[in-house]
Amino acid sequence: MGKKLRSRIVAGVVIALLTAYFFCLPRDLFKGTSYSTVVTDRNGELLGARIASDGQWRFPPPDTVPEKFKTALIEFEDRWFAYHPGVNPVAIARAAAGNIKAGQITSGGSTITMQVIRMSRRRERNIGQKIIEAILATRLELRCSKREILSLYTSHAPFGGNVVGLEAASWRYYGRPPDELSWGEAATLAVLPNAPAEIHPGKNRARLLKKRNRLLGSLYKHGHIDSLDFVLACDEPLPGEPVALPQEAHHLTEYYWKTSPGKRIRTTIDIHLQRQTQAIVNQWNNEFSQTGIYDLAAVVEDVRTGETLAYIGNANPDHKRPGSEVDIIRSPRSTGSILKPLLYCALLQDGEILPRTLLPDVPININGFSPQNFNRQFYGAVPADEALARSLNVPSVHLLRRFGVPKFLDILRKCGMTTLNGSASHYGLSLILGGAEGTLGDITSTYSKLSASYQSADTTHTSKGDRLHNFPLNDKCALWWTFDALKEVNRPDEIDWHLIGSVKKVAWKTGTSFGFRDAWAVGVTADYAVGVWAGNAQGQGVPGLTGARTAGPVMFDIFNLLPAKEYDSEYSRNGWFKEPVYGDYIVAEVCRESGCLKGVNCEDSDTLMLPRKSVRSEPCPYHKVVDGVRTFILPPSMEWYYRQHHPEYAPVVPKGKADSSPMEFIYPESGAVIYIPRQLDGSIAGITFNLAHRTPSANVFWHLDSEYVGQTQMIHQMTLKPSPGRHTVTAVDDSGNSISVGFTVAENKTLR
Repeated sequence: MGKKLRSRIVAGVVIALLTAYFFCLPRDLFKGTSYSTVVTDRNGELLGARIASDGQWRFPPPDTVPEKFKTALIEFEDRWFAYHPGVNPVAIARAAAGNIKAGQITSGGSTITMQVIRMSRRRERNIGQKIIEAILATRLELRCSKREILSLYTSHAPFGGNVVGLEAASWRYYGRPPDELSWGEAATLAVLPNAPAEIHPGKNRARLLKKRNRLLGSLYKHGHIDSLDFVLACDEPLPGEPVALPQEAHHLTEYYWKTSPGKRIRTTIDIHLQRQTQAIVNQWNNEFSQTGIYDLAAVVEDVRTGETLAYIGNANPDHKRPGSEVDIIRSPRSTGSILKPLLYCALLQDGEILPRTLLPDVPININGFSPQNFNRQFYGAVPADEALARSLNVPSVHLLRRFGVPKFLDILRKCGMTTLNGSASHYGLSLILGGAEGTLGDITSTYSKLSASYQSADTTHTSKGDRLHNFPLNDKCALWWTFDALKEVNRPDEIDWHLIGSVKKVAWKTGTSFGFRDAWAVGVTADYAVGVWAGNAQGQGVPGLTGARTAGPVMFDIFNLLPAKEYDSEYSRNGWFKEPVYGDYIVAEVCRESGCLKGVNCEDSDTLMLPRKSVRSEPCPYHKVVDGVRTFILPPSMEWYYRQHHPEYAPVVPKGKADSSPMEFIYPESGAVIYIPRQLDGSIAGITFNLAHRTPSANVFWHLDSEYVGQTQMIHQMTLKPSPGRHTVTAVDDSGNSISVGFTVAENKTLR
């Protein structure tokens, strides 16, 4: 009975010891250790890094250890590393004998595995701790492979000062990755963890050099290097002062430092393209800064993958000027006209307009909102594609009013515009002219998706994880017409690119915000999307700051960097878009003058491919039969301005027909509510009524609520001061034609 009891006790003790041994090693040896934030390009090349929270340069553990350093380290620290179970009894015995002989501790006999344990525990060095390290080392050998143990060592070994780990040491002392170290450099770093204080310049340098060369001699003796490598390595100088780490993508590194601290982030950046793009941006920024434009940003995206290839959050970040730290790519800025192509494409896709539909370009006033074209002119009627290429504001507002702000806002959000958090009423019609904010990253990505959507087989049935899932602009024909219009935007070099076959076709758009605060240029091909922003991060406007003059030239310089891709599909070739394939469009006759579907009175027409929903579009409303003659006639308000730019316009004017008034009110619109502020002196400001007459020389007699108020000729404008309430203005010409418009005056508070 006693024997059985003893056996059970022994077994229990053994089990307890084995259990304690099994659980003696923490799952995470370096739990709580802070690491540097490391950002690399697509091939693992270092773009930038930020110091760890404890003030140490300590890179996250790598997957592999470079062969040169591995060979040098094992030769110096633990020649039998590959064979022992974590503890080398021979080395310990040899170290003990040496210490006894010297009368002091000169060697510890620790293996690399034991050193890993010591670095993780951070306890004082004594015999008791050595025994614990030995036990834990054997346990670590059971858990991890030799490769993993080496990785732990090289990531956490001290290399002098605040440099921890091989990778950080390689960059800080030699300015390059550890796999590019020479034998002399690898040997230097291999001996440093044994005495890291020796790296400091002017302190123990001779001892460090002696240690390194002794290691090189041992490597030569054991056949790891030849005589030439040995001689050359011994002649290499020791490193001097620590060097600065690369700053190839400053703002991107800052972003990951804030969002993913202590992580190693492999981006999609191409470091060579990044450097080239940064050089272009810096060069232009130096020029722009002479005129008060201090900030410049650019981003390049691969259309087919959606990957970011170059990321320049701001130019010359090392200059430390006010605003240079702002990452413009992620900063919301007024969009200017950069969203107009999306509206054009959406209207084409829904069949609301055709590619060349005439759009009104006449003065408009909607509850006090009176948009103007950039050049302050009106053209009466402009083809839709030309209005887009020329970035005319007034036709764009007409289009948005027709399409609906809520509907367009929903499309923008589905396109990837993450900054549009307001309601449709908050933005109003100014949404299309810069009344909302967007980021350069979102907008460039949206243009990239337009190209990708055109080239996708079927964007309506993409997988949920696809970046085009739920992308709203997917009609191939509408997209093609949008690109076709955008390639006609005047280029900043004022060269007719049509005459030069080697010039790249680029569908591009500019934008300029109110007050000349933001200048945009975004371009897209079948391969790439490039976005550029210029201005001042702090918001100061600069007269003359426009997308065409500033951001545009930078964008084209970047496009000239981009390599052509060997890619061909049914939708693209040589970097540009082919016409849509059969099945992606319908064929219809379109009036040559109006751009609308051919009507019964239209004579000249073109056969065009159109989006499938174009059948909803109305036929041409401008070709009519007047007094037995077919003629092209515009409404009076459009005609007044159209005639100034088209002297050939000569319609047959109807006579004596009640349904064909020669007059049209430009302002106000019927049913308008007009707010009249009081001036500082308490007086009421006047309202200027505007009328177009098909015969400008005609006399027009004005009446307010049946009371005669005046007469005009040539320029039919009348300023009146109606009281608050409902009113009617009536105009009568000298031929007896009359037109009336009803409106309501709402009094505002005193203007301050």
